[in-house]
Amino acid sequence: MSNNYPSDEPTLPAGQLPSYYQKQAQNGQGQSTRQPYQFTESNVPDQTQPAYPQQQQQPYRQGGQQSYPQQQPSYGQNAPPSYPQYQRAGNIASQPNGKRQRRPRQRRGCLISCLGTLLLVTILGIFLFTTMQKVLAFGSAISNQSPLGTQTNYIGGSGRVNILILGYGGSGHDGAFLTDSMVIMSLLPQSHHTTLISVPRDLWVQNPADSGNYSKLNNVYPVAAGDTNTNPIAGGNAAAKKMSLITGLTINYWITINFAGFKDFIDAIGGVDVSVPDSFNACYPKNDDASVDPSWIKVQFNQGVQHMDGNTAIAFARAREPLEVCGLGTSQNQAELTDFGRSQRQQLIMKAALTKVKDWHTWPSMFNVMDKLKQTLYSNLSLADLAEFAQKMDLNDAHRVGLNNGNVLMDANSNDGQYILLPRNDDWSLLPPYIQQQLYN
Repeated sequence: MSNNYPSDEPTLPAGQLPSYYQKQAQNGQGQSTRQPYQFTESNVPDQTQPAYPQQQQQPYRQGGQQSYPQQQPSYGQNAPPSYPQYQRAGNIASQPNGKRQRRPRQRRGCLISCLGTLLLVTILGIFLFTTMQKVLAFGSAISNQSPLGTQTNYIGGSGRVNILILGYGGSGHDGAFLTDSMVIMSLLPQSHHTTLISVPRDLWVQNPADSGNYSKLNNVYPVAAGDTNTNPIAGGNAAAKKMSLITGLTINYWITINFAGFKDFIDAIGGVDVSVPDSFNACYPKNDDASVDPSWIKVQFNQGVQHMDGNTAIAFARAREPLEVCGLGTSQNQAELTDFGRSQRQQLIMKAALTKVKDWHTWPSMFNVMDKLKQTLYSNLSLADLAEFAQKMDLNDAHRVGLNNGNVLMDANSNDGQYILLPRNDDWSLLPPYIQQQLYN
């Protein structure tokens, strides 16, 4: 079989061109009329009538295999002028060995892209690994449970879950671990219905259980945990058991909050916005440790939304002394200075803090927040359960219940002259049904 490709013969006699070129390269006198190609507008070849063929004939097969010309002929001085090759981007010229021509630039570009992607994935993996390590370390620091474990089936059931929140002043305060703030958070996980139940610290109870000794309710935790809080598990369990007896609720879980650390936590999240329901003022210690500075300052809170830093938020949550006590004037709205008023204000602070933590603008500072919370929280719930509880409870629509001398409690005095609270008619059985009636179902 013959073809129209130039001969494979490496040399030809001078002036002898293959017939393939003779028809288009010679004029009537046998001379070439074209000059070497110049890139000017005037001599661009006519694209409709190309001077030389633009497509090469497809290779033919011999014996079932492709045959390609191995070498172009040498034409000497009579070689036809060469024109630039205009090829599509995807038209890859064949090489003498039959292999496709590769594009080193594309290969290098692909390699760089792959390396960049690999580097990005590696950095992301390191970040996630480091983040997970910090989260797990945080979970281990604030609980006696495995961070990813669960005691509540991840609060996935339909039954009510009750958690006791215990707040104490911390080191540097008189009665550093007396739990002056006690709130039960009662949650129905499926509906997110939440009830907040405040129990006053002055309630007079047997402490320890079955001992014949009595104290205020806020002393149950430190008696079991120790004066220096060496055994917080025992303290939390004792307080939860006593609360179960008082309220009739099943309370297996608890969280302690160190107010000294909570102040730093509020600062770490950039402060909180609190809606103050009623204006009031009060005396407040200038220093938490009276041995450092026993003097007082006046704190004033006006009705409306206020942005509070850590110091202001703690003063709002804990202030209870009338101005008359420290000789700084006459108190405005003394009802806010009762334990019942304080309990309501503490709930407002917890709600504002939780709202701020859920806000994605706070997340970039979350590592710093976790460092502060290590000094603030401790619980017998795992980190996973605490996270689930925080997600499922609804503080915006929560029902608020307070045990006080306006419903089922009455004022009294202990044998040693302390102001205390007792159930009306000294009947403890009044409390559980009252609480059941107030729960958000």
